Amino acid sequence: MKILITNDDGIEASGLRRLAEASTEYGEVWVVAPDGQRSAASHSLTIDKPLDVYPVDWGNPKIHAFSCTGLPSDCFRLGCKYVMPEEPDVVFSGINNGFNAGCDIQYSATVGAAFDAAMCGYPVIAFSEGFLNDPRSNGHGRKITEEYLPVVMKAILAPENSGAFSKEERPVLTPGQVINVNFPDCPIEDCKGVLWNCKASMNTPYVDTYTVDEELPGGGKRYSIHWVDRDHADEGTDLRALLDNYVSVGIVNNIS
Repeated sequence: MKILITNDDGIEASGLRRLAEASTEYGEVWVVAPDGQRSAASHSLTIDKPLDVYPVDWGNPKIHAFSCTGLPSDCFRLGCKYVMPEEPDVVFSGINNGFNAGCDIQYSATVGAAFDAAMCGYPVIAFSEGFLNDPRSNGHGRKITEEYLPVVMKAILAPENSGAFSKEERPVLTPGQVINVNFPDCPIEDCKGVLWNCKASMNTPYVDTYTVDEELPGGGKRYSIHWVDRDHADEGTDLRALLDNYVSVGIVNNIS
């Protein structure tokens, strides 16, 4: 299996490397990721300047890594058609630093690149976890990811070797479709397992606030954005699963 991986947190993000290393169990791994942070770019493309791509030595002969000056969707498009010698069999995006559940998926460049890959006919999985740099999390999201990433990957990529879940439960890797995986941010002992077939909670909008940081010359103002935690969601949705301390897995669509 030939696997292409991108993300929106950049080539140095720990989630990207952890996903790439876990993926080596399933095939030949190629990584093309932005050279810096590109969150909330959805599936924008760079159209006003050339894109530079550089090889990156991760010290792992099983992973071919490259950085790109563009956006995550640029990385996917360059990776699958120009960087890789052959097109990928599957595309992964992530592991994102922060959940991508509900309306988040319309803004996320992690999921945006996944949507772009799906529109081009590839089977895709997007992965996200709780914020690693949030002082409230104490690194819970990473611990749960370490525990459950292999479980979810095996159930989807090698279902014949995974007897933990029935065929009716787990989604099937399908060309043109995105499977969205979110790992909850709770102590590992409180994680209740995996909920499959979770729907995106699209009636729970993305909420944020802005604060004025500075008064600027000429009457201008400088604002900063701050997210607001959501504490409710409908049953059967991805956000509800996360709030209830489950790993959420489900198929998502670009427009809902």
